[in-house]
Amino acid sequence: MDENYSVKLSKVIDEFDLESLYLPDLPENILITCTRVNRPGLQMVGFYDHYEQQRLQIIGKVENLFLAGLDAAERTARLDDFFKSSPAGVIYTTSLPVSDEVISLAEKHRVPLLRTAKSTSDFMAALIAFLNVELGPRITRHGVLVEVYGEGVLLLGDSGVGKSETAIELIKRGHRLIADDAVEIKRVSATTLVGKAPEIIRHYVELRGIGIVDVRRLFGMGSVKETENIDLVINLEPWENGKMYERLGLEEKTTEILGIKIPSIELPVCPGRNLSVVIEVAAMNNRQKRMGFNTAQEFNKRLMESMGME
Repeated sequence: MDENYSVKLSKVIDEFDLESLYLPDLPENILITCTRVNRPGLQMVGFYDHYEQQRLQIIGKVENLFLAGLDAAERTARLDDFFKSSPAGVIYTTSLPVSDEVISLAEKHRVPLLRTAKSTSDFMAALIAFLNVELGPRITRHGVLVEVYGEGVLLLGDSGVGKSETAIELIKRGHRLIADDAVEIKRVSATTLVGKAPEIIRHYVELRGIGIVDVRRLFGMGSVKETENIDLVINLEPWENGKMYERLGLEEKTTEILGIKIPSIELPVCPGRNLSVVIEVAAMNNRQKRMGFNTAQEFNKRLMESMGME
């Protein structure tokens, strides 16, 4: 999940307001490549099987008390072995005191040494969540991402089908733009995709016949958002006479992105059809399904009962 991407240590330091006790290089030159972190309790007793040195190592009160209970010679040997394993970085939590011996060993083996005032459990949870976002696998898809009634809706379709125009209409109706034309999508967990816009085109929309417009300046800060989970995929396609489109909604379709299946619908486009209103209804219906109520199934059940089939 994390082998192809990296995040600068400087970004981790800034995100969590970490105190730098020793850095072997400028923090922007030190790269973190693993989403997982480790509390090195086993390593402190000499067990290094299956040890991943690319993980950030977290030393909390338990590890610190264990080391304090060792005699000086053994403590130095254990710490020397630990820093010699070249971990990606060592972070002390809860503002624990860090001895000159530890700093000296970090300098000797050129291992970044940091400290935070946060408790160990809270810090680890926040750090893992941050690394999952920063290092998650990602792709860029041609489309538009908007937030509609709190649902992240990814509009896909051929160029010129009306994705950007629909996005503008939704913005005018009080919804928010995340990305137009190119959507950067990251998998941040086994079930969650997050989309955002590339920096260079963030908050911009291209409208054929008009050109590039700045949504944030035209409609205000409330019309844009930096990131959003992708909850629903809507494929816009030109209306084809004779094609059988979904009428009841019983068939549950999905679109797979980065190994995650996202609920999806096909929405035919034709003159006179108010796509923004239809998408609003689709977003609310998708939220209702996630809350456990499926209108199509309920209607089908009532229909079967009226026909005496249940």
